[in-house]
Amino acid sequence: MKAELLDADTELKLAYAWRDQRDEQALHRLITAYMRLAVSMASKFKRYGAPMNDLIQEASLGLMKAADKFDPDRGVRFSTYAVWWIKASIQDHVMRNWSMVRTGSTSSQKSLFFNMRRVQARIEREAQVAGETLDGHQLRQMISTEIGVPMHDVEMMEGRLSGSDYSLNATQSAEDEGREWIDALVDDSTQAAEKVEESHDITMLRNWLLGAMQALNEREQFIVRERKLREQPRTLESLGEELKLSKERVRQLEAAAFGKMRKTLETQSAEVHHFLV
Repeated sequence: MKAELLDADTELKLAYAWRDQRDEQALHRLITAYMRLAVSMASKFKRYGAPMNDLIQEASLGLMKAADKFDPDRGVRFSTYAVWWIKASIQDHVMRNWSMVRTGSTSSQKSLFFNMRRVQARIEREAQVAGETLDGHQLRQMISTEIGVPMHDVEMMEGRLSGSDYSLNATQSAEDEGREWIDALVDDSTQAAEKVEESHDITMLRNWLLGAMQALNEREQFIVRERKLREQPRTLESLGEELKLSKERVRQLEAAAFGKMRKTLETQSAEVHHFLV
């Protein structure tokens, strides 16, 4: 609670110092200032049964990810950007630890996990007030419409939330002597044929990319490599300083280079166009 409250200018300076100079003191100051936000968001998930210390730890990890990925050039406050990362980190932790069997992490599954019970209670309450009786199918259909997810996702999540974990070594039925549930699991690892096909596709895409890059001049190739092909992409500002151009001019050159590359790819073959679409 004693952490400083950063104004917009100070926050921006710290963000630039970390992004451009990797100033760890600036990063520490930025994260410390917003730990209050992380703890506050963590407390909202206590009802899911996870220890508060674990929730705070996950919130801190989300805050650090936000600080590492934050781009001050976008003109938004860091707190606004960090909220998404903190919430996502906490939600992933809650869902991982809800059951031994992973509940799921798609956007629809997350939305269902954290909202289905609340929406269901409201729908049932409104139906009771109106004197209506809803069967299971009607209730699931209304939840599906309300949250905006497919019906089968609602049915699956309902089963997962209402059930409990069972041992995979338990027998499936009295008739299946010695047959355990683990024997029925499908091997979802990548098969040999899929590996060959994936390798072929990657090689093809790499060749298309190299061909499209050859259509660019030297400066355009340099900008594309530095902006999109590096593990740590460079900023428009740093490229502008090196090329002695304005940040806006570098952005224009980048956009023009992508336009050339797309045109080259689209004219190569219908197959390339299919990948782009």
